[in-house]
Amino acid sequence: MSDEHNDKPVADENKFGRRVGEMAALKLKAQRHTTQTVWTGLGMMGLVGWSVAVPTLLGAALGIWIDKHYPGSHSWTLALLVIGLCLGCFNAWHWVDREDKEIHRKEDDHD
Repeated sequence: MSDEHNDKPVADENKFGRRVGEMAALKLKAQRHTTQTVWTGLGMMGLVGWSVAVPTLLGAALGIWIDKHYPGSHSWTLALLVIGLCLGCFNAWHWVDREDKEIHRKEDDHD
């Protein structure tokens, strides 16, 4: 009867040890995910900003040049600015979508 009594604390310690290990693994995974999310988010903000700003400014600059050298009844500056903005938004959407898929793929690989 004393053997049965002694086996129970060992079994409880094994369960406790496994549970602590599982909780530690979950905590490490959450910390890793938070760090990646913060840096990924900051990088994505810069990428989105430049992806929209560069084509918009290039379109405006080209429009100003065309309006200066070939004046007409329509404003090339405004037209190319809007076209550059649309291209920039499409480009930013493409990058964000691609990064989102990559993040989800990495999360699925870690699980």
